[in-house]
Amino acid sequence: MFVHLHNHSEYSLLDGLSRVEGMAQRAAELGQPAIALTDHGNLYGIIDFYRAARAAGVKPILGCETYVAPGSRLSREPNDRSPAHLTVLAQNETGYRNLLKLVSRSHLEGFYYRPRADRELIEEHSEGLIALSACPSGELPRLLAAGRTGDALQTAEWYRRVFEGRFYLELMHHEGVPEQDAINKGLIELARETGLPMVATNDCHYVTKDQARLADVLTCIQTNTTLDDPKRMQLKDDSYYIKSEEEMAALWAEVPEALANTVRIADMCNVDIPFGESHVPRFPTPDGQAAHGFLTKLCEQGMQRRYPDRPTVVEERLRYELDVIRKTDFADYFLVVWDIFRFVNERQILSAVRGSAAASLVLYCLDVTQIDPLPTRLVFERFLNVERKEMPDIDMDFQDDRRAEVIRYCVERYGREHVAQIITFGTLGAKAAVRDVGRALGIDLAEVDRIARLIPQRLGMTLTTALEESTELQALARSTPEYGNLIATALGLEGNVRHASTHAAGVIISEHPLADVVPLQRPIKGDGNDPPMTQIAMGPLAELGLLKMDFLGLTNLTVLDKTVKLIGERRGERLTLQDVRLDDRSTFDLLGAADTWGVFQLESSGMRRNIRELKPTSVADVSAMIALYRPGPMEHIATFIDAKHGRTAIRYPHDALKDILEETYGVIVYQDQVLSV
Repeated sequence: MFVHLHNHSEYSLLDGLSRVEGMAQRAAELGQPAIALTDHGNLYGIIDFYRAARAAGVKPILGCETYVAPGSRLSREPNDRSPAHLTVLAQNETGYRNLLKLVSRSHLEGFYYRPRADRELIEEHSEGLIALSACPSGELPRLLAAGRTGDALQTAEWYRRVFEGRFYLELMHHEGVPEQDAINKGLIELARETGLPMVATNDCHYVTKDQARLADVLTCIQTNTTLDDPKRMQLKDDSYYIKSEEEMAALWAEVPEALANTVRIADMCNVDIPFGESHVPRFPTPDGQAAHGFLTKLCEQGMQRRYPDRPTVVEERLRYELDVIRKTDFADYFLVVWDIFRFVNERQILSAVRGSAAASLVLYCLDVTQIDPLPTRLVFERFLNVERKEMPDIDMDFQDDRRAEVIRYCVERYGREHVAQIITFGTLGAKAAVRDVGRALGIDLAEVDRIARLIPQRLGMTLTTALEESTELQALARSTPEYGNLIATALGLEGNVRHASTHAAGVIISEHPLADVVPLQRPIKGDGNDPPMTQIAMGPLAELGLLKMDFLGLTNLTVLDKTVKLIGERRGERLTLQDVRLDDRSTFDLLGAADTWGVFQLESSGMRRNIRELKPTSVADVSAMIALYRPGPMEHIATFIDAKHGRTAIRYPHDALKDILEETYGVIVYQDQVLSV
């Protein structure tokens, strides 16, 4: 039996085609009980890999091929640009936590061309980790290749002492790797001299052997080179795939114990990632009050301010919402949001809340939202309910020139170790795949652009769908081998990760130091004072129980803020957006004339055409048109417009629905309408 202990996923960005699902499925097909993920310097794919392996019935071994600085991780000298490699695997939960911290600190403290650890960090976070001496770029292999056997022996003894029976000499075999045979020979001799165990591993950059060429093209795309460039980064042979036990046994017949040790290591590694735990920060209430009691007090004060007469319907709705918040244990979450908006409102930062959060009377009483959900008949259950105990989703918009202030406040309030921005991964879409592959293959860019333009511009479009719909694209694919090769290669690479960036809105705040829960790194862009960025994308972060918030910076809010200030300066009028009348006839005339350049969500050519035909006479008309103008509901726009203007009779699915659908002329527009039935 053999276990793959050295693989790379697409999240390595330069190690592209080993998609985690494919890796896990292939290991299962080969009857291998476990498989390891050890990306270079990062843990981008660790949660997706863990899920995929478990789903395939294969044990996931979580690790990283770290970079080790020649001296201190804090040094920034020219000779620090080529750090050595060290493969580390999490043996247990303690090792998993140390893996997160080791990788995070390598990025946040040791980054210099690469995220680097040093011996101090390695020793500090060695508990629960298994270490392998790594590929030919490892510290030991480099010393052996240089003939420094004495230094190699001292280095091996240091790793033996630090990892206490959890350090292995790693044997690899790939063609075209300089001095690999000499390195393997030296490692085998070192094992016999020191008694250190050996382990045979296989570096995998793609799942099956036939994907080698695709991997070569993807590397060209990511390094901005072409296949005909002899100096490009490339793998020298097609052996970087998931091999069978028989293939590995043939390679290492002389040292069978090295293969057996893969199973031994797999047996030693047992990590269960805890999902569903809550890491919402505990809000520091005055005098240590219970969070729910303090929230209730704030809401009652807000209700008195918003509704001086305290109507019974308001009291009942507020009591109901607070009871749901108590049952779902989200009081601290609401207090964190209240605290953020208290700061925002005090600093007069223009803000808004999108989505279902507008249905919460609690948020209205807390001055988080500015729209009363009762007269607008917004349904609270769409936002939060006991049956679906998920973290509420409060999407916050701030004027884009002051968004950074809000993030800085969160860092100051909850601590730099507790706040991070969220990473996002850009993938190759249909058009981008064709264009990038065309460049890598050296095809004339004008011809590549002509082919890409044949792919329909539609949300969710894939190359497979484009080929089914476009006979011209099919004909081009068949016309010449060059074009056929281009499209076939693009099909193979479509959907692969191309780059990482900072999510435009995502921010997380945690009760515990984030490096205890999720790997961190420096943000892709920033001035050095920005909070770190997670190495895990938004979806998996929510599964880990982290508090995710959307802080979106909107130019439109900045424009509105400047407009209000200009009015004050030039006309002496103190105006807020809440003072603006919602029944101004001249405004609706302007909208009906489709004079909406620069008007948020109303300036596209399609929307301008529809708004001209609609000739709205209320905010409700505008709201419904925005809701309908998206794939799927768009087919009801004509019915909506005709019914408004009396060109067609308003029809209700049932007379009992008239009260609910009257505002939208019988057309079901909102989820709230469905929930109100």
